Amino acid sequence: MNLILRPLTAVDLPHLLTWQYEPPYDIYSLGNGRVDTTALAEAGEYFLDPVYCFYSIINVTTGELAAVVSYGLDGQVSGGDYSEEAVDIGMAVRPDLTGRGLGNEFVGVALSFARQTFQTVRLRVTIADFNLRARRVWEKHGFQPVQSFTSSANNLAFTILTRAV
Repeated sequence: MNLILRPLTAVDLPHLLTWQYEPPYDIYSLGNGRVDTTALAEAGEYFLDPVYCFYSIINVTTGELAAVVSYGLDGQVSGGDYSEEAVDIGMAVRPDLTGRGLGNEFVGVALSFARQTFQTVRLRVTIADFNLRARRVWEKHGFQPVQSFTSSANNLAFTILTRAV
């Protein structure tokens, strides 16, 4: 798959709001499936806020939105210790593209962008413990677990993984 990153725009929001995952991955659903004026406005307030630094991952061949990636606060989960300096990465892959062995490509393009864009010595991801698929992909890219915790927001177990740039 030929992938590029570009800043997330309002054009992407209707697509994101339809991304619904099957349990247990449903904690990653980005909306409630509604694509109306209110839902779009609420999504825009979050996803287009520069503090969260969201980017779209586009399949160049089809022109379709394949995933989104964030760099910063969106990648943090309440209950974790984020006191060490690092760039947090969050990622959501379009539901129909999950579990198909494409994770290495998505993570690769996200890491390449992070290395070129951010002045940091460390990258960090936080992954729900049940999400073994995601953990394997990030570990293949050199991420190592540094902390486990239970989220104060949803009582789920998470692990923080880091790697040097």
